[in-house]
Amino acid sequence: MYGDSGDVSPDRSREFGVRHGAARLIERDQHVRELLDVVGAGDSTAVLVTGEAGIGKTSLIREVVARVGPEYRVLVGSCDDFLAPPLLQPIRDAFRVAGGPMATATEPEAVFDAFLNEFRRPTVLVIEDVHWADDATLDVLRYLVHRLEQLPGAIVILTYREDAIDGRHPLRGWLGALADVPIRRINLQPLSLDAVRSIAAGSGRDATELFELTGGNPFYLTEVLAGPGDTIPATVVDAVLARFGRLDADSLAVVEQLSVIPTTIELQHITKVVGGKLDGLSQAEQAGVLETHGNNIGFRHELARRAIEQALPPMRRRLLNAHILELMIHCGDVHQARVVHHAVEAGDIAVLLEHGPRAAREASLAGSHRQALAHLEAVLPYADRLTVAERAALLDGYAWELHIAHRFADAVNAGQQAVELLGQLGESVALVETLMRQSRFLYMAGDTAASVARSDKAIAIASRVGAVAVRASAAAGRGMLLALTGDAVEAISELERAHELACEAGRTDIDALCHNYLGLAWCDLGSPTGLKHLRTSIELAESTGDYEAVARGYTNLAEMLYRELHWGELADCLRAGLEFVRERGFGSHAYNLEVHQALLDLRQGEWAAAEERLRRLIDSVDDQGMLSVLSLSSLGRVLARRGAPEAEGLLADVWKRARRQRSLTGFAYAATAYAEWAWLNDRPDLLISIKDEVSHLTEIQAFRRLPGSHGWTNVDDPYEQALELAESGDSDEALQALQVLDRLGAAPAAAMVRRRLKELGVARIPRGAQTRTRQNPCGLTERQLEVLVLLADGLTNPQIAGELVLSVRTVDRHVSAILGRLDARTRQEAAAAARSLGLAGERSA
Repeated sequence: MYGDSGDVSPDRSREFGVRHGAARLIERDQHVRELLDVVGAGDSTAVLVTGEAGIGKTSLIREVVARVGPEYRVLVGSCDDFLAPPLLQPIRDAFRVAGGPMATATEPEAVFDAFLNEFRRPTVLVIEDVHWADDATLDVLRYLVHRLEQLPGAIVILTYREDAIDGRHPLRGWLGALADVPIRRINLQPLSLDAVRSIAAGSGRDATELFELTGGNPFYLTEVLAGPGDTIPATVVDAVLARFGRLDADSLAVVEQLSVIPTTIELQHITKVVGGKLDGLSQAEQAGVLETHGNNIGFRHELARRAIEQALPPMRRRLLNAHILELMIHCGDVHQARVVHHAVEAGDIAVLLEHGPRAAREASLAGSHRQALAHLEAVLPYADRLTVAERAALLDGYAWELHIAHRFADAVNAGQQAVELLGQLGESVALVETLMRQSRFLYMAGDTAASVARSDKAIAIASRVGAVAVRASAAAGRGMLLALTGDAVEAISELERAHELACEAGRTDIDALCHNYLGLAWCDLGSPTGLKHLRTSIELAESTGDYEAVARGYTNLAEMLYRELHWGELADCLRAGLEFVRERGFGSHAYNLEVHQALLDLRQGEWAAAEERLRRLIDSVDDQGMLSVLSLSSLGRVLARRGAPEAEGLLADVWKRARRQRSLTGFAYAATAYAEWAWLNDRPDLLISIKDEVSHLTEIQAFRRLPGSHGWTNVDDPYEQALELAESGDSDEALQALQVLDRLGAAPAAAMVRRRLKELGVARIPRGAQTRTRQNPCGLTERQLEVLVLLADGLTNPQIAGELVLSVRTVDRHVSAILGRLDARTRQEAAAAARSLGLAGERSA
């Protein structure tokens, strides 16, 4: 019943917004040429077109699409404002009529390869309004954009509203993950007064008044001009409703009915939808409220649809949605997300309870975890109408999605409710499995003691239930906790037993987890067998499609590679792991890997990049759970090396958390970071206290390298290499060390070396770089401040690259980060912000 975009024919170029007569778009010629030049160049690339609602993004796209040559296949899809967007809707719509690999790809993992194979011929793909995209759509688009260089003539054009995405919107993270990919950006600006004057000519309206009211927004402007001439509506909603109010009764009924549908409708279904009021449909189209798109009909702009929908009386809105819901079910519409959307709007609880959980499972399997949560949260208010078993299953699934979404405390709460409900039904396989998941939620929330208690209870029930698979699951869960909390020997025994049971039960998923945590335990004992187990766990989980286990494998492998100083493989693991978890929506796993990327940056001497990454991570999540120990101890270590006053309090607090949680990795990272602060600040009492606390764990590799211990430095790290040189007793090597430490900004360590040089009798000791104090807006790094100053002076990215001896791609990445940090949409806005902060004109400083 719903329409699609698909292949685009020239009639798609018809647009009302900023056209002057039929000749051209007003004040968009430059952007049209820019996009056509991108297509004409033949190089695969991605283009982002941004701007506020009604600014003319669709008008621009249609103009370009109409001019693309026949050598390119042009496909268009759009995202719509559903409660939870249907999975891959814009991608499916775009390729539906193409009949290629995407037409038959149904399994989540098959979609990635099928999508890439669609671009083996020159193709322009346009996806509009990606701020409404589901997670699975963002995942496959990220997958494609990262591989554009491998494809012949693949042009990807994405539009979105910058004002619709805040710092925590998934699209913001999506854009950040593509920072190292060259992407063209086009930001559409409002029309000028001259443009408004040209468009309003002959209307009898005052152009200046129109410009001041509409702000040069093309859609608002055309709605005002199309309305009654006696007054100027104060808002775009008023303008839309003024045009709407001039329709006759049949047309009003048609438009109201279509307003509750967030996307277009196929013409073959339109008679059923509007109840035969085709004359009213025709008048609404003639009035410019509706328009046809190939074989579909819908509103000419989402702003118009929403204005009319929101003006409907509540009961009228429910009845209109109920009509659409009835048609969808009668027609056998299998799009669960659309059924759920209209069931919620219609207040049809029976349909919601039937289809909501299905939609959630479908979304979760496709990696659209935000959408899965939205479906489940729509069902939960009516969960008391389900049986106890159904309610427990709903809450168990909800808890799992909450934990994926980094909402660990909420996951614990939902999981506990599921456990209590299943407990009412007696001991069962379901209860054991739910207890094991609850154990994981508690561990991730930082409550290790409660996690162990839940695991012990699961073990006891599993022994009585008797099923081999259940005993395997419980034993694997207990072995996992033993490995995570540092009891390596006992963990190995338990996990090997779980491995045998898993093989007997044919549970490859449990077998993969056994290898994962056997890897941790053996690494803790210094055995190379550990890394082999971890690699095997990833391979096994991938082969069975257990993607959460794959993600967990990458995070644990990264932790061990970091602790074992395998820097080259760590870099490869992080690259592959981050790509995998981002493309499949595993937020907490991505957080862990990002922390280790920051630690790798720190080891490579990229302290500013490490600090920026860590601060962004910490700011991006409210409920970090046990992962807070990893991120905060890592940030504290950077700050300690810089001599920042905040490091002491931060690390003291993290050390308390780590001791309470007793997660081995967190304990190790907090201990090494706090011990380094103690060493740098001449606190031998604190250093001894920390060493005493970890003395029983010295057989574990992570605790053999505490600051002040023999051989604690890592000669591959410029910072630690400098410390090694400083301790050599040679004054020339100490001076060389001082130069490195000053360059890194390692003030405490540099002060120690200067004292050492005095002891060695060196008369002329370099004073080091003087710290230039200036306001640092939004946590910009020093390098970003340098780029911002040059940007404010009017330099282009290639010119900035020449000034700072950087690659143009690196400057592109810095400029993108600066715009995000300053909440600026354009270079001009960023330059204005720099001037307001007193940064402009500092090039000679």
